[in-house]
Amino acid sequence: MARSQDSIREGSHFGSSMTAAGDFTATPPFVVRSTAVQRVPYVFNSPHSGSHYPPRFLAMSRLDAKAIRRSEDCYVDELFAGAVTLGAPMLAANFPRAYLDANREPWELDPRMFVDPLPAHANIRSARVAGGLGTVPRLVGEGQEIYAGKLRLSEAVMRIETLYKPYHEELKRLLTHTHAQFGYAVLIDCHSMPASIRLGDSGLRPDFIIGDRFGVACAPALSDAAITILTRLGYRVAHNKPYAGGFITEHYGRPARRLHALQIEVNRGLYMDEKTLEPTTGFTALANDLTRLAADLMALPDEYFGGLPLAAE
Repeated sequence: MARSQDSIREGSHFGSSMTAAGDFTATPPFVVRSTAVQRVPYVFNSPHSGSHYPPRFLAMSRLDAKAIRRSEDCYVDELFAGAVTLGAPMLAANFPRAYLDANREPWELDPRMFVDPLPAHANIRSARVAGGLGTVPRLVGEGQEIYAGKLRLSEAVMRIETLYKPYHEELKRLLTHTHAQFGYAVLIDCHSMPASIRLGDSGLRPDFIIGDRFGVACAPALSDAAITILTRLGYRVAHNKPYAGGFITEHYGRPARRLHALQIEVNRGLYMDEKTLEPTTGFTALANDLTRLAADLMALPDEYFGGLPLAAE
């Protein structure tokens, strides 16, 4: 993955005959991994593990090919791959988070990034936009600016229309199919977090953070079970702090309709070197434990996921 050598001057803006529509022709923007028959009412999702960086995108960036990966949930789709062998489909992005973040509203955009004015329906005031982490991010991890100049609005529109919307259409299709087959659906949204994360005044470094939007995105039994299983495996587990779940957990978690969503954040220090971005010797053991987690969650009784009163939403 070599960075383009094209020279980009600060203050220029980007717009050419080459567009986002052609960035994912040889490599599909996302994939669904599954067995021939879905055996469980679970869907796994890895929206931030994409590692295909189109040359056109790299030419826009002021970062080198390694620095631009600082927001990537490296290898998370591989860590959770055991869930697929257990009979659950997994949707995984190939487009990187630095290029497009599927765990945001479709139009969370930062007006500082664009030459053109944004449409009225754009959410320009969210905390995520303020932090540089909108649908088309301005920053990667460690607060580094991605672009050498401003973008045309058409660049963001193309990414949203050709990648973001089809990704969410596929996720919705998987959940709808699962719900129809089993009577309920459970979405496990898989992420990783920097090893530097600490909890408040305690300074505790969590190995996992379980997010359920403070109890509204899934049945309490699902969160409780995930915390219990991981704790028994010897891990330090936090609940909702500092990550309670992003747009995907919030948007798809509808327990009253028997649609449950749980976010799992894995500490990168457990399985990779954050400087070299290479897996460490802990990778295999962690992947085995995550397969155990998936199997134990899948063994939870169906009655835990029954409908709740609609007023609960």
